Amino acid sequence: MEYTVRKAVPSDKARVEALFMEMLQAIYNRKDVEGYREGDIDRFFAGAGDWICVAEAEGRVEAFLSIEEHHEPADYIYLDDFSVSTPCRGRGIGMALLKAAEQYARDRGIPQMVLHVEKSNLRARRLYKRSGFTDDKDEGGRIRMKKLV
Repeated sequence: MEYTVRKAVPSDKARVEALFMEMLQAIYNRKDVEGYREGDIDRFFAGAGDWICVAEAEGRVEAFLSIEEHHEPADYIYLDDFSVSTPCRGRGIGMALLKAAEQYARDRGIPQMVLHVEKSNLRARRLYKRSGFTDDKDEGGRIRMKKLV
């Protein structure tokens, strides 16, 4: 499957929201999850330091990664919501999005990336470790991971 990685545009919003719901349902193994509240992701389209990276295949967004730029207490990129559609998992799309975030951090001169992952999400944890992330802090049900860029 051929795919392209690009910055999301406002017309991608509905698909990003659907992928977010799919991610939550998979992590928590239930259908009754709450997605984004109205307007929650609008800031990612505002052109500031927060943005969403998407992977598109055959004209359809199949994955996304939301990226937040932080400067307190130190400079870092926070990788927040990350979802690859079920049929597209295991095809390198997630790794491509992580590499795009890493390139963004380098371009901005930001030395590290941080994320949280649910302990139960073993597949995601393996992906992050393969990408060079290391465990930073056990936070109960989830782990904070980081990577120097």
